[in-house]
Amino acid sequence: MDLHFDLEKAKMYKSQSQAIRVLTESWAEANLFCPRCGFHRIKHFPNNRAVADFYCPACRSEYELKSKNGKIGAKIADGAYETFIKRITCDHNPDFLILSYHLSDLCVDDLLIIPKHFFTPEIAEKRRPLGDNARRAGWVGCNILFGEIPEQGKISIIQNRCAVDSNEIEFLGRGLYRKIF
Repeated sequence: MDLHFDLEKAKMYKSQSQAIRVLTESWAEANLFCPRCGFHRIKHFPNNRAVADFYCPACRSEYELKSKNGKIGAKIADGAYETFIKRITCDHNPDFLILSYHLSDLCVDDLLIIPKHFFTPEIAEKRRPLGDNARRAGWVGCNILFGEIPEQGKISIIQNRCAVDSNEIEFLGRGLYRKIF
């Protein structure tokens, strides 16, 4: 598994946040297997789908990718609060992929999967609405309270720039578990 981003994918973007989004999403599509069923590749949904970036063509599982420069802290910024709550409480909610990288190296440091059943409304923190002078005045975003997710829900796929041996992850039908030795 190549842990470096393909800079060619983001050459035409001036916005750093858009460039990073393209780099991380194109990396995921080129390198990730389905953590639910083990299928060799996941596919990218068309852009602007609410709280879902990827899907598995074999088992139809859905994934939302969240990326952060540096270590993952206690909170992860997310999009619109109401959309997030609707999506995580629906019948076909996604698992989350949490990716950390270093901008200076343009390389994946860590990648975790958090199974969907760990996402409840209690781990979403509603942010204050944007002020009257903001371009999107009144918009309400949210933070994912990463520190509130139990450790057993944080399953490493890449740790300290090393892919975790797939033998350490056991795929059991629609369930995902870390093997305990």
